[in-house]
Amino acid sequence: MPITINGGGIITGASTLATTVVSPTLTTPNINSAQFATVTGTAPIYPCRAWANFDGTGTVAIRASGNVSSITDNGTGDYTVNFSTAMPDTNYNFISTVSGVAANQIPANSGQDSASTKTTSALQIFVAYDGGGGPAVVDVSQVNVSIFR
Repeated sequence: MPITINGGGIITGASTLATTVVSPTLTTPNINSAQFATVTGTAPIYPCRAWANFDGTGTVAIRASGNVSSITDNGTGDYTVNFSTAMPDTNYNFISTVSGVAANQIPANSGQDSASTKTTSALQIFVAYDGGGGPAVVDVSQVNVSIFR
């Protein structure tokens, strides 16, 4: 006997109805430009293109990251973040935060100086604190960096 649905949404004409619900599968964890085009509002969207959370003391170790292949330890408080996939140009912006310095070294700051390297494949950052005699570079246990373009 065929199944029909009447105007009230009631299924009639069948003694048993078997239903299978299929959960959607996320085929790609990346959002592409077509998906961004469906977002409402007029403000543009500028997603994070790379990020890393790493330990900058001893042997540098990445805790978690996205589009970061490795961190190079260039010396005390001097790190290079290497991208897995290159940026389109060097006009990107970055935000970095740090913690894990000794009490007498607070506040610690991170960023670039005039000698820093910023390429499409890597970003060099420095971590420093003001110990009273001017800024001094320092290794810290918590370094976070995000790159936007």
